[in-house]
Amino acid sequence: MALANVEKTQIVAKYRVHDTDTGSPEVQVAILSQRILELTEHFKTHKKDHHSRRGLLMMVARRRKLLNYLKSRNPERYKTLIQSLGIRR
Repeated sequence: MALANVEKTQIVAKYRVHDTDTGSPEVQVAILSQRILELTEHFKTHKKDHHSRRGLLMMVARRRKLLNYLKSRNPERYKTLIQSLGIRR
């Protein structure tokens, strides 16, 4: 269920703030969002996988915390990130 290295490097390259960036909130949120999308697809076929559902809820909570941090520190970066990921309406 983990992301492939190629896919992860593409996400990092798209959302990084500077050339050597791998841990900024934007990159972390983008990686978590991709993992969340993959898990939601997994649950369409495996409805009773409650152990993975707990992991999904923990990922959603971690993404929410990172988004709250980014919103409090830099609202412009927050707005551009949620628009590019399509998280909020």
